[in-house]
Amino acid sequence: MPKMKTNKGAAKRFSLTGRGKVKRYKAGKNHILTKKPRKRKRRLRQHTVLSGVDAQRVVKLLPYG
Repeated sequence: MPKMKTNKGAAKRFSLTGRGKVKRYKAGKNHILTKKPRKRKRRLRQHTVLSGVDAQRVVKLLPYG
């Protein structure tokens, strides 16, 4: 049986934690940053965890974590 292929677009955007949750970056940190407050930009730097059905969909694209 051949190996399963990882979706490379998903692999660049998501990663799995040690317990198998899906980690992602927050959106909105690429451009038009001058009008966003410092506090908001600081919070956008942090990772967050995908929830529920979204995580199940992403895990299918990352068969080997």
